[in-house]
Amino acid sequence: MSDPIPYAKPVPGTQPPLDSPAYRSTQIRAPLLAPIRAPHTLTEASSPRLSPAHYPVQADMSVHGGKQAMGERIIVAGRVLDEAGRPVANSMVEIWQANAAGRYHHVRDDHDAPLDPNFEGHARVFTDAEGRYRFTTIRPGAYPWRNHHNAWRPVHIHFGLFGIGYAQRMITQMYFPGDPLLPLDPIFNTTADEAARQRLVASFDLDVTEPEWALGYRFDITLRGPSATPFEEGDHH
Repeated sequence: MSDPIPYAKPVPGTQPPLDSPAYRSTQIRAPLLAPIRAPHTLTEASSPRLSPAHYPVQADMSVHGGKQAMGERIIVAGRVLDEAGRPVANSMVEIWQANAAGRYHHVRDDHDAPLDPNFEGHARVFTDAEGRYRFTTIRPGAYPWRNHHNAWRPVHIHFGLFGIGYAQRMITQMYFPGDPLLPLDPIFNTTADEAARQRLVASFDLDVTEPEWALGYRFDITLRGPSATPFEEGDHH
């Protein structure tokens, strides 16, 4: 068994602040008082049991009910790593996104864009012993979000990563290379450090691509340390 690694706090500027003026809804959600640390009990730290036996794998969003969703089929693959570059095995990864027209399969999404009856926009996979994950989906579309005048979210996919219980959850977003909306997006730019922001952008990977079927993108996620992926909850715990 390898020696434990001391907790590595994030480098200043590499994680988004809880309150970012340009990202308007953070002004409502951000706490006004200092947080109070609540000790985790065994139940909070170790349950429920997150395994494929209890949470079935759903790794293909491009097909629903045996019918192909509309849009460009893509494959996303990568690894989940700790601060020392070691693989994080058996982590449950939840994924959700808009469809090819930029609309979520959700009752609160009233964007004037078509819904796709063959695309529900959510998936669940688990990392293997080497920290690897992989899923198939449809490239999502950009959509307006009313944060400011003529505001549009870049093309993105949401990721929720779990440890050994619900109390160990981290959320991030994956963006696509070359998107002209990235420099204009307040959420992407809440992370001050340029190198950290680029860790949110997937890379095209020919080795992930399947010939004559789907393009492939690689998105590796580092949970902690100086090379950590920016996450939406602020400071790591």
